[in-house]
Amino acid sequence: MFRDLSRPIETGMPTYPGDPDVTLAPAATHEADGYATSELRTGTHAGTHVDAPRHTVRGGESIDERDVGRFAFDARLLDLRPLGAREPIAPDALPDPDALDPAVDLLVLRTGWESHWGTDRYRDHPYLTAAAAERCREAGVGVGLDAFGPDPTPTAGGGADGGASEDGEPGGTPAHDVLLGASLPVVENLCGLDGLPARFRLSAFPLRLRGADGSPVRAVAEWED
Repeated sequence: MFRDLSRPIETGMPTYPGDPDVTLAPAATHEADGYATSELRTGTHAGTHVDAPRHTVRGGESIDERDVGRFAFDARLLDLRPLGAREPIAPDALPDPDALDPAVDLLVLRTGWESHWGTDRYRDHPYLTAAAAERCREAGVGVGLDAFGPDPTPTAGGGADGGASEDGEPGGTPAHDVLLGASLPVVENLCGLDGLPARFRLSAFPLRLRGADGSPVRAVAEWED
């Protein structure tokens, strides 16, 4: 069976705070030109996408430098619900590296936040602690999430993007840095996780963008019925 786990790319779709807005508009029409062509303007991290190490690691690999086979994953779904807004995900929520099937190379973390897509609450997703990201690094697995990313996202009123907040929420991109620093995959803004089996194949092939730090993908799950 196959299932599309991708967000549609469309004008006005939610984007990470500060990223470019997305527009998809006609550039030529059948009525005026006899054929149809559209113009797409987007950031590299719009919708469902993969991060390249260059995203947070200075001098890291770009998306086109990675072998295409590294975007076909043996995935394990972890349903972490229920989780609260901006709740940290600690290492003990993840499998022990010694007990994890060595064939698995991506943990898909179901936080439940895909239901908040299109609202301000989507920014308040749970996030991985740096120690949880270190556990993934130790196990040699990347992460996929139904959220903006593995680190806290700035709120509508201000940042989780600078220094640590008064309540201990980390600033910057510590989880990204651990994962991408080890060349592990990060797949963000997944959807359609309801009813997936515990193990499946996930294909998330990026556009071959020269020197880019990430790319939108068509993320597709495949499993035997």
